[in-house]
Amino acid sequence: MTGFSDLGLRSELLETLRTLEYSEPTPVQQQAIPVALKGRDLVAEAQTGTGKTASFALPMIQRLSKSHEEGEYRPIRGLVLVPTRELSVQVADDTLEYGRALKMRVVSIYGGVRFDNQIRKLKRGADILVATPGRLLDLIRHEVISLAQVEMLVFDEADRMLDLGFIDDIRKLLDLIPEQRQTLLFSATLNESVEVLAEKLLTEPKRIAIAARNSASKQVKQSIYAVERGDKADVLAFLIKAGNWQQTLVFTRTKAGADALTESLQEEGISAAAIHGDRSQRDRLAALKQFTDREVRVLVATDVAARGLHIEALPQVVNFDLPNQPEAYVHRIGRTGRAGMKGHAISLVGGDERRFLKAISDLIGKPLQLQPVPTFENGKLMEGGYLSEKQRNPSKRARAANKKQKETKPKSKEYREDSSRPALRQSLFKK
Repeated sequence: MTGFSDLGLRSELLETLRTLEYSEPTPVQQQAIPVALKGRDLVAEAQTGTGKTASFALPMIQRLSKSHEEGEYRPIRGLVLVPTRELSVQVADDTLEYGRALKMRVVSIYGGVRFDNQIRKLKRGADILVATPGRLLDLIRHEVISLAQVEMLVFDEADRMLDLGFIDDIRKLLDLIPEQRQTLLFSATLNESVEVLAEKLLTEPKRIAIAARNSASKQVKQSIYAVERGDKADVLAFLIKAGNWQQTLVFTRTKAGADALTESLQEEGISAAAIHGDRSQRDRLAALKQFTDREVRVLVATDVAARGLHIEALPQVVNFDLPNQPEAYVHRIGRTGRAGMKGHAISLVGGDERRFLKAISDLIGKPLQLQPVPTFENGKLMEGGYLSEKQRNPSKRARAANKKQKETKPKSKEYREDSSRPALRQSLFKK
């Protein structure tokens, strides 16, 4: 097995990695770091959670440290473009930690926060800037920063940037960056649009692919449960309680859906928080901290808000709604099973989502079979134990009766926990 010391990294970086308890490089790090250190352009395709940030941050730090600026103002020489606020913060924090021994100045900028605060952050410049394209253009228009001295450019999660419509911003930024530069492009999935972008931006790039294109990590167990849309909230509450899940990331398709599900879980006595584009950056960071500190059991997120989230040893991810873009499925389930650890991805699939499931199966090259909702014993999934069709689909009469009861009974904690729940709830939680 190749070690970090075999990749050509400086002694200061090797000592930092030892301090951070990085024992062996991941496959993408083994292949990408030597290429990047040689100054070659690179297209790297690797699943989420395989160590892509270190793959570009370490060689960037090493190459820029050779001509380190020691003045009060540091011109931007390394630029990392990312699609979301959360990813900007995560990449910048990791890069700062990697480059601390070499005194690299790293700054992250993104939308959704006060403009003047970021201007102050950039008053002394930065060796490496991690940015979302829109906010970066805003700062350039205000003549806060210049990209005229950029030597290395990185696109992280390139496919997502294109999905979110950043191509026009990217074109504008490229006009402001020297043509003589090293460009690295990283993504968990590559599609035709990304390939076209790579052809235009990179010069004779080295290509590496750590796994089959658009494949899901083998470390992640995938379970697909057939659940009608009206039953999903109850089934999710059952899975969390019966499985004794203490930390679960749940994806919804819409912001309103994230808020509604969060409220529903809270009514069931399950602590939950939501993050999505309508919430302020402060609120999103607070919710993420509650989740990582295990103060809440469930974090409900939309795709845009969750891209770039890094939670150590996250045991399970739930697709409450299947994404209508199959590539998003790969990114979602990549939040678990990271860094060689095991993970579990659960999808609740309604009848109207079967077409999305087929598209996902076609993309990852693996049939995803629908199963009934499982039963549990002592918090563990029962082999061959499934809820019956009747249990999973309460009758219209039971639903109507429950609705009437809800209208007449106070929503006290005792009411929420008693047996006056719909037939599904009664069958799921019976002892």
